[in-house]
Amino acid sequence: MTALSGVAERTPSQFSYQPPLLHPVHDFGGRSFDFSRRVAIMAIINRTPDSFYDGGRTFALQAAVAAAHQAVEDGADWLDIGGVPFSPGPALSAKEEAERVVPVIEAVAARSDVIISVDTYLPEVAELSIAAGAHVINDTTGLQNPELAAVVAASGAHLVITHSLARPRTVFPRPAYGDVVAEVADFLRRKADYAVELGINADKILIDPGHDLNKNTLHSLEITRRFNEIAAIGFPALAAVSNKDFIGETLNQEKADRTEGSLAAAVICILGGARVVRMHNVAAAHSAVRFTESVLGWRPPAYLLHNMGERNEPAAR
Repeated sequence: MTALSGVAERTPSQFSYQPPLLHPVHDFGGRSFDFSRRVAIMAIINRTPDSFYDGGRTFALQAAVAAAHQAVEDGADWLDIGGVPFSPGPALSAKEEAERVVPVIEAVAARSDVIISVDTYLPEVAELSIAAGAHVINDTTGLQNPELAAVVAASGAHLVITHSLARPRTVFPRPAYGDVVAEVADFLRRKADYAVELGINADKILIDPGHDLNKNTLHSLEITRRFNEIAAIGFPALAAVSNKDFIGETLNQEKADRTEGSLAAAVICILGGARVVRMHNVAAAHSAVRFTESVLGWRPPAYLLHNMGERNEPAAR
């Protein structure tokens, strides 16, 4: 207890999990990021006519580029650019997918040092994307294709390994787990080891438990609650929670109304050790994430005025 307030003193470790990161500092091109004291906000840029959230709003090239620049202005540290959604549907050729993502990468890289990832599982698209300026390949298939790892290893790029069970763009009905968190964590450990065997340096690996990917709402809620078990693996862990179905089903909300639930899920994951959060609503996420960093003692307040002088400013009510 403190002498004056009678309130128990707390340190961040008492209410948040500090993961034992194998490599806290990661270099993305010319940008260095210390995941022991910062959380990266990953903005989502979809060049697809059938995207999960925006339904094609940023499918046109200029719309996608404008959305990317706006996300950076709103505080994004990272842009995740995708040309094909995860949801089941027809395959897209590597040529078509590259034609969607590469021009956006080039436009963004020419104007910003923001971290750029490409959401793809095709080695050809990965190679062209890295050549255009991407720093990370975000593979939602869990490294099903070892040729993808070869491309990443040869280039020195980063790789996000995501837990999913289905073949790309295929239906996986009624997923079942004995202990979803334990099984996802085991999958990610094995895949990270596999990536290292294939030549990817451990300091280039990030992991994602894949909220909603081949999982139902109860599974995703359990992963959110026990995110510390994912972060404990030792690689920077990504929480892709924004506007997903588990939030909509939990709160009985349509996609357009899930911002607050998404922010709550992101903060819970950060307190559980997440070090990247993938978000649609970047400006709102920026406030939530930066405030959480300040509570954790990583970021000083922007200014100190209230109750700091001989004459106190009026308190906000």
